[in-house]
Amino acid sequence: GEREDLEELLGNLLENAMKWARNAVSVSVVPLTGKDDTASLFEIAIEDDGPGIPEDKARDALKRGRRLDETKPGTGLGLAIVADLVNEYGGVLALERSGMGGLKAVVRLRGLL
Repeated sequence: GEREDLEELLGNLLENAMKWARNAVSVSVVPLTGKDDTASLFEIAIEDDGPGIPEDKARDALKRGRRLDETKPGTGLGLAIVADLVNEYGGVLALERSGMGGLKAVVRLRGLL
């Protein structure tokens, strides 16, 4: 993939986490076993200790221009851009409840070796 796309994806997720975190943000990158010798799968997880997103609202949060909470500045584009990029590369994006109490955004992508 393009370096700029990865920077855009990570930048949006980190900006979102920093905006909503009370005190802490965690970032992890974990290589996963690929199905063949030509590609590897990896997982990026960014989580925070903020209020999180209710499970029934997670899909809405991925819609372009959709903001679930207007108390903080933003355009409502960040998570939609992440979803578009992940989809473009055939990956998976999941928004989950973090063990820290807030949001955990998990991205799984395949990268060429």
